[in-house]
Amino acid sequence: MLPTLRQLQYLKLLAEHGSFSRAAEAAHVSQPALSSGVQELERILGAAVVERTRGRVQLTAVGSEAVRRAEDVLARTEDLVEAARNAGKPLSGRFRLGVIPTVAPFLLPAKLPGLKVAYPALRLFIREDLTPRLVAGLKAGQLDAAVIALPYNAPGIDHARIGDDEILAAAPIGHRLAGTGPIPPGSLRADDLILLEDGHCLRDQALAAFDIEAPRGEDVFAATSLHTLVQMVSSGLGVSFLPQMAVRAGLADDPGVVVRPISADAPTREIVVAWRTGSSRAAEARLLAEALKLD
Repeated sequence: MLPTLRQLQYLKLLAEHGSFSRAAEAAHVSQPALSSGVQELERILGAAVVERTRGRVQLTAVGSEAVRRAEDVLARTEDLVEAARNAGKPLSGRFRLGVIPTVAPFLLPAKLPGLKVAYPALRLFIREDLTPRLVAGLKAGQLDAAVIALPYNAPGIDHARIGDDEILAAAPIGHRLAGTGPIPPGSLRADDLILLEDGHCLRDQALAAFDIEAPRGEDVFAATSLHTLVQMVSSGLGVSFLPQMAVRAGLADDPGVVVRPISADAPTREIVVAWRTGSSRAAEARLLAEALKLD
C-alpha cells in the first residue's frame, strides 16, 4: 500500500501546528479522524512519524523526512489541479506570489493595474517576506512564484528576468559624501554605514559589491525597512544604500537626504520572478515576469 494524499496532508499540518487538535481544525476534520489517518500512515511506512507527549507533538527522524517529501508531493499535486483548471487560460485563477520588501512597495503599485487589465481572471495573492522564507515557500508549494533579487544561491529554483536595479548611496546633508556625481572608489567606510537588518538581501548584495564588512557592535543601528532607513539617514545617523526603484518612487524625496551613484561602474541587483524547478506554472511565471518588466 502507498500513503494517500490525505494522510500526507495530515502529517504536513501536524508538523506545521505541533498539535493534533490544531492540525485537525486546519484540515476541517475531527481529531480522531486525523489521528487515525496518521496512525494508518505509520502502519504503511512501518515506522512512527511522531512522538506523542503531553501537550506537544514531536516529529521523529522518519517523520521529518516524510514531511519534506510530502511537501513536494502535495505541491506537485496542487500544481496539477491548477494546471488542469486553467488549461488554455494562462494567468487565471489563484496565483500565490511572494515579493521581497525592498521591491514590493515600489514595483507592485506601478505594475498591478496593467496586470489586472491584461489578465482579468487572475486572482493574485501576495505575500511580502524575506528571500530565504520566500524560497522555502516555493519549495514547499506554498507559493507559485516569487519576485526576488539576484545574486542569491537557491538550488532547485528557476527564474525569469524582470530587469536590473541600480544600487545608490544615500547620505545626510552636510556629510562628507553628500556631494554630486559618482562616489569615488574606496570612499565608503564600514563605520559610515547604517543598513537594513540582517536577512535583507539588499544589505548583503550592497556590501558584497564594495567588499565592505558589515559594521558590528552593540551600538550599530539596523533598520527594519527602507522607509525607516531613509529617516535614519535624514537624521544624520550615517550613510546607506537604496535601490533605484525606491528612489524613482520618491522614497528619498527628503530635504535631509542626498542620493548619489556609487561609482561609474554602478553596482546593480537583478530583479527576477522565481519558481520551483519543475513547476507546472513555470510558463505563467515567465508571463508574469514579462508583465512586470522594469521600464
